[in-house]
Amino acid sequence: MFTGIIESLGKIDSIDTHGTNKTFWVSSPISHELKIDQSISHNGVCLTVEEVNVGPDGRTTGGGSGKDGLHRVTAIEETLEKTNLDTWKTGDLVNLERCLQMNGRLDGHIVQGHVDATATCTHRKVLDGSWEFRFEFPKKFSHLVIEKGSISLNGISLTIFNVKRTRFDIAVIPYTYEHTNIQSIKPGDKANLEFDMIGKYVSRMMKA
Repeated sequence: MFTGIIESLGKIDSIDTHGTNKTFWVSSPISHELKIDQSISHNGVCLTVEEVNVGPDGRTTGGGSGKDGLHRVTAIEETLEKTNLDTWKTGDLVNLERCLQMNGRLDGHIVQGHVDATATCTHRKVLDGSWEFRFEFPKKFSHLVIEKGSISLNGISLTIFNVKRTRFDIAVIPYTYEHTNIQSIKPGDKANLEFDMIGKYVSRMMKA
């Protein structure tokens, strides 16, 4: 379980393909603190840490990239089909968040790390001190999107507005822009979407 408050930016160090799976080595300031079998949100996708690669002096071993540690995760075919992970390239920035501690504050909203769909950026506007983005998403999820509601976009907890049937806008403050990979999103790019969990349960109960 996550909150959508990004803890660190990571960078894709290398990518390997094994059958229908893809394995990613990620370099980040928190990688050396991770433990094998730990759940970490990568761009809003919950992935399991399979290996941590860091030397005793805090430097990576085995051909890593600088002072940050490295950790390895794998995305299976189902994950690659439902998310934007299949488009990741070496050098791409990734939003990272460790799981929620039950004795901490819930600063964002409840995020499972289970991506529902991808959204396509159709507009990006630079304002005086903030940024606005517009995203289009599949029509079948329109009932889960509400004005001033919360959404997880690439793992970031954001408030949406100007909600239409298949689109919404977000406004990004400087801190979020500087500390997440929203800075690299441009029109045509896809982002991972997770809709509000409570809304999904209510919708399911009403249909049943």
